Formats: sequence, structure tokens, C-alpha cells
Amino acid sequence: MFWRMTGLSGASPVDTILDKENFTLEELLDEDEIIQECKALNSRLINFLRDKAQVEQLLRYVVEEVPEDSEKKRSFKFPFIACEIFTCEIDVILRTLVEDEELMDLLFSFVKPDHPHSTLLSGYFSKVVICLMLRKTAPLMNYVQGHPEIVVQLVDLIGITSIMEVLIRLIGADENIYSNYGDAMQWLENTDVLEMIADKFSSSDSPEVHANAAEILCAVTRCAPPSLATKICSPSFVGRLFHHALEESRPKSVLVHSLSVCISLLDPKRLASASYQAFKSNLSHGALVTASPETVDGMLESLGNLLKLLDTSAENVLPTTYGYLRPPLGKHRLKIVEFISVLLTIGSETAEKELIRQSAIKRSIDLFFEYPYNNFLHHHVENIIVSCLEGKRTELIEHVLNECDIVGKILVAERLSSLSTESNGPTVPSEERAPPRIGNVGHMTRIANKLIQLRNSNSTIQAHLQENTEWVEWQTNVLVKRNEVENVYHWACGRPTSLHDRGRDSDDDDYRDRDYDVAALANNLSQAFRYGIYSNDYIEEVCGCASFRLECFTANI
Repeated sequence: MFWRMTGLSGASPVDTILDKENFTLEELLDEDEIIQECKALNSRLINFLRDKAQVEQLLRYVVEEVPEDSEKKRSFKFPFIACEIFTCEIDVILRTLVEDEELMDLLFSFVKPDHPHSTLLSGYFSKVVICLMLRKTAPLMNYVQGHPEIVVQLVDLIGITSIMEVLIRLIGADENIYSNYGDAMQWLENTDVLEMIADKFSSSDSPEVHANAAEILCAVTRCAPPSLATKICSPSFVGRLFHHALEESRPKSVLVHSLSVCISLLDPKRLASASYQAFKSNLSHGALVTASPETVDGMLESLGNLLKLLDTSAENVLPTTYGYLRPPLGKHRLKIVEFISVLLTIGSETAEKELIRQSAIKRSIDLFFEYPYNNFLHHHVENIIVSCLEGKRTELIEHVLNECDIVGKILVAERLSSLSTESNGPTVPSEERAPPRIGNVGHMTRIANKLIQLRNSNSTIQAHLQENTEWVEWQTNVLVKRNEVENVYHWACGRPTSLHDRGRDSDDDDYRDRDYDVAALANNLSQAFRYGIYSNDYIEEVCGCASFRLECFTANI
């Protein structure tokens, strides 16, 4: 807002309206400065808006749909301004709302099943309710506790993201709300809100519903009241998730988002679907929900059925720039590999033995080479391999080196280097062009370097590498040279060299150590001028500068 000084500016347009004998709420809402006046705590305006009749009308703008042929002011401006008035957090206006049962009934009538739920008004409703949670926590929670059907209605509307945000805060899975009414959350122990959310995986086919349900459950794993934390990590709840995920008739989005919840249980610090601020703020109060050994065992019971989905028989074809995929990897298989990767990071001996027994690690590594252009997959598989190699259990290391034959697979891929035209794998090159270079060479290089790094401290790895003469030869002739080329601190151009050598006093010293080909520089410059890249005026200007600089370079050299 702009500051007004007596004698230097006119009266506020809002005060002008308030000076009238007869004026309406609509006149005030139509005035552009009303929000600024509310924030400036204009006493005359606030005394008018705090009246029950005005609060009721503001609520109707927020929660009631209007016919399509209504004026734009009624459809868009008035609902927006009404929502902003509530979120100005003026205590007397909010008190009028929360202390009146009829007004609260009107507000939460928006979530009734027979009420239309447009995206626009859902956002306004969400902002008003969240404002009440922050500023009028106790009265709001008392009202919701006295009307338990509200929780059920909110869960039914979980596919609307703004409603999902209300539900997250209502059940205490938000860092801003949890500390404000921790004592008021006891009533949640007697509800089955988490089960209702999880059952949306089974009752709805909407990917938006599945994504938002997973968002709420992941939020609970990071910041939740003790009652919900105990329930969500129980083996029975995990079993419920896997039951929905493995139903054959369900969309693949159910599997993907159910596994996201399990991954968040295993590693709550992963920020797959929640904001960084939520996790960061959570560090200041309360502990993260961590999966117990019983929780992990509950997940392992369904591991066999889950791994069967990695061997797909689908015949769908996805055209690509290099050929086609038959079939593509798919989000669900990628999520299963991510789940395996996280299972290996928690240090559970039971999980590691089960993954070995059911060949989950071997199948993941096979997918790494079958889909050489899926970088998301390569990232997860590299984490799997590194977790196994860095683990304390020799059984896991021997499994990766022997049964999975990671060294042999890397050598075969390096020897071929290009996408094979004779392979029966799912990645098929185009017949119209030469096969492209495989895209996972960088990840194989990192894995190879990790093997070399760990062999000095692990006799199993050292013995395995020394026995393989092809590996020794490839390491000497290919890997060493590749690491030298890819080491940015060895480059003769750019800033990394100067960053590596902090002893230089100026850029002039940097120039002296570089072998510049002045003739080549001059030739490139003349070629640019010859092909008309620059205008004539620019050529004359740059040529003079270029000649001067070339003379300087020659003199320095």
C-alpha cells in the first residue's frame, strides 16, 4: 500500500464508500484498495466486515458456485477478494467465523458429496481452512472432532490437490500445524483415516487420486503424530499397501505410488514427492518415522510377486530417436528397481539375503544393460551395485561379482560400444541409420572406478579383478586414459585448471601455460567473417580488436 499523509493525498476510496449512508458489500469488494485497507487495520472497514451477515456473504463467495452466465466480478473477482480478506488473518473476523456453528457449517458444506467442487473454489476453500488451522486451531479442531464426517468427505475429494493439502494439515502431517495442537490429535487414534486414504488405491482409477494419496502418506512418514506414525509403519498397513499394488486389475499408477510410500517408510529423508522445506522444518521437532524390522519383513513377504513384474511379456512398441523399445521399461518397473535400491541401503541382513535368493539384484543389473538409454534406471542400478560393494557382508559382494558377473557384463558392453543390431533385447536400433553408441558408458565407468577404489581395502574384489586378464588389459588401455580425458582439472581450457591450481596470481599466468594456436585462432576468426556471420560494421570493429589482440598474444609468446 501507499502511505497517505494529511493534506498531501485524498481520502481512501474505501473510506469514501463507508461515508455513504447506504452502501453494499459488493461495492467494497469491487474497490481495488480493500485488501490494503484490511492489512492496514482500517477500523471502520473491519467493524463492518466482522458482522455475521458480512462474514456469511464472504463465505458464500468462497464456497458457492455461480451460473456460467454470471458477471465476471461475481465469478472471479468477488471470490478472490473474499478469500484474501479471510487470509489477512484479522482476528475479529476469524473469531466471528469459528464461534458461529452456522457459519462453520456453511464453510464445510463445500466438501459435501452433492456440492460442486471446482478447482478455483477448492483453492479458496483450502486457503481459508488452512488459515483457520494456523490462527484458530483449537476451535477448528473442536468443530471437526464434533463432525467426523468431514474427514471422510475430505478423503473422498483427495484427487483435488488443494483439498489434499487441507487433509495433510488436518491429520497433523505438516510441520507448521503439528506443534500447535499436538494434544488435540488424540482423537485421530480412534479413526481409520490412514486406512481410508490407502483404500483410495483400490476404489479409484484416477492417477491424480493415487498420487495425492501417496503424497499424504509420505508426508505422514516424515512428520506425523505418534499415533499415526505407529500405524503407518505397522506390518498390517504395509500389507494393505502391497495388496492394492499387486492387484492385477488395478492401473500401474497404484503400484508406482504404493511403492513410493514404502520407499518413504524405508528412507523418510528421500524427497520424492514432498517439498524440501517440509523435511527441513521437521528437523526442529519430532523424529522421522523409520521402518522397523517387522515393517521390512512385511514388505519382503510380497517381494516375490513384485519381482515377477520385472519380467514383462507386453508387446507394445515405443518409437525412439535411435530405433524403438519393445517393450519400454515403464514407470512401474523403474519404481520396483528404486525400491530394491532403497532396500539395500537400510542395512537389513534379512532383506539382503532375500534379494539374493530371489535374484532381484541380478535382474536389476540385466535391465541396466537391456535399456542402455534410460538414465533413471542406470542411476538406481548403480546405487544397487555400490551398496552391495560397499556393504560389510562378503556374500553380497560375491553375488555381484560372480552370479551377477558385473565385471564381465561391463567388458562385453565396452567391447561392443554400440547398440547391437543382432540382440534380442528390448532396445532395437533403427535399420535406416548406423547403430548409436550406448548411453550407459558413464555409469559403467563410475562403477569400474568404484571397483578399483574398493579393491585396496577388500581382498575379495582385488582377487576377482586380478584373475581377469581382460579386465586388467581394459583398465590399462581404456579406463586409465578415459579418466585422464574426463578429469576436468587436466583440461587445458576453461576454469577448472585455475581452480585446481590456486597458486596463480593472475589470468596472465594462466595464459602463459597454455599452448594457444594463434594461427588457428586467426583462421577461425577470418572464417566467421568470410561466411557473413557478422555485419560489415561489426567486422571492421572486431578486426581491429582482433589484430591488436593477436599482436599481444604473439608478443607474449
